[in-house]
Amino acid sequence: MRAPSTEPAGVGRIEMKLRKVSQLFNTLDPSPFRESDLALQAEDYIVDRALELPSNIPIEIVIHLPSDELLQASEFDIASTIKDYFGLRRQAVSREMGELFKTGRLSLVVGLAILSVCLLLGWLFGQRMREDPLSQILTESFLILGWVAIWKPSEIFLYAWPPIAARRKLFLRLSEATVVLDGKPAT
Repeated sequence: MRAPSTEPAGVGRIEMKLRKVSQLFNTLDPSPFRESDLALQAEDYIVDRALELPSNIPIEIVIHLPSDELLQASEFDIASTIKDYFGLRRQAVSREMGELFKTGRLSLVVGLAILSVCLLLGWLFGQRMREDPLSQILTESFLILGWVAIWKPSEIFLYAWPPIAARRKLFLRLSEATVVLDGKPAT
């Protein structure tokens, strides 16, 4: 397999040199090409190379095969299988992001409720026993517990979703990629 290249026309090219078409697909999947999953190594290779390309250019996946394999392969079937596979991966990542935001919203409601109760309890302990060290410890403890309760939604809404959104965008680009089969003499 070769490294990606950028064509002068602004197309990011990912080239794969294979001995057999079957190297592209999961060998444990009994489905014909149209419904097959990509082999993990093929997916990883394509995704890794796509990450190296600029994000604002279209992707072209060129699969080099020996002539005898090329005769048996249907460019339409292989291209549609690759595109459909990454389309399904994009949908799965979209569902994952939806679930993450659903969890984030629920944990935000719970976290804000706990924070409010903790702040109220801390204030009450602070008002009743102003100089008592125990009340200061309790007041600070409730404050810390309240902030810990909103840790998870803060993490979700600030940090967890951008990598998932980037992965979804990458899978969309790969589902829209041009796939070309190229034959060469068998060696």
